[in-house]
Amino acid sequence: MQNAQAHSSRRQMTANVGFAALAVLIVALLVLPHYLDNYSLRLATTVFMYCVLAWSWNFIGGFVGYPSFGIAAFFGMGSYVGAIMLTQNMIPFWLSPVCAAFVCLVVAALLGAPILRLRGHYFAVASLAIGEVFRELAMNWTALTGGGMGVNLPPLRSTFGTDSQIFYYMFLLLAGVTLAVTFLVARSRLGVAFRCIRQNEEAANMIGIDATRAKIIAFALSAAFPGAAGAIYASWVGYIDPSDVFDIIISVKAPVMVLLGGVGTVAGPAVGALLYLAFEEIVWRNLLQFHAAVLGLIIVLLVLFMPNGFVDASRRRKLLGRA
Repeated sequence: MQNAQAHSSRRQMTANVGFAALAVLIVALLVLPHYLDNYSLRLATTVFMYCVLAWSWNFIGGFVGYPSFGIAAFFGMGSYVGAIMLTQNMIPFWLSPVCAAFVCLVVAALLGAPILRLRGHYFAVASLAIGEVFRELAMNWTALTGGGMGVNLPPLRSTFGTDSQIFYYMFLLLAGVTLAVTFLVARSRLGVAFRCIRQNEEAANMIGIDATRAKIIAFALSAAFPGAAGAIYASWVGYIDPSDVFDIIISVKAPVMVLLGGVGTVAGPAVGALLYLAFEEIVWRNLLQFHAAVLGLIIVLLVLFMPNGFVDASRRRKLLGRA
């Protein structure tokens, strides 16, 4: 009885400490832009954007286990949806990521039904092809997208702070929403269905899980948040073109960040996003001519020696320490 009470007390204390740490972190993130220079603020904003992309890929690639390379497709689509709506004065700026997320969600749900019948590298190639199709559409639909000339977006006019601070808060809010949805999915029956499909899709169908429906939901979630990020990114940089927002590197970065942090975990994608940006900046500064090759080598070594990411590695160290 006493042991149970002590264990409950420790759990309550841990929860209280966790909530207090979370509150301090939120306050720190909210006041941080007022103390950062432009370069540091840009890095912080990029971290939040990377976190959104990594958490988004984690829905389909981490929880369900389907290797998607379609992040760039929906990031680019969201960029163009937001850009076109803003240049046509159809919506205010704050509504552009919401509209972009909705459009990408619907398109992904429609595309998911046929392509999610494929598995493994067949699905990976199909998801990669979606991005190429969208890029060609944007390149050739000149009347709507401007084609290769791209789209110039109107400047942001806000009285709530500088442009850099506004985009920092926009990406922070989007990252917070993406994290909240990731946490809820991981703890829900849907998350259980995702993990069952990853382990054995046939067995999941046999025990009553609608695998097709669950996969479509995962694919739609993995498209909605990059779409919103793309809309914010378009306004942030002020100009977009197909080669920029549909760049295949975007689709490669997302799974690499998740692999670095921890596949199928809640915190892993954020850890991976931080690590990836740190490697990117360090290598870029010191090895400008060979940065792509060196960065790729570092990532390959990390994935080979820590295939389950830093989160799993730290968890194993704690277990070994207790033993």
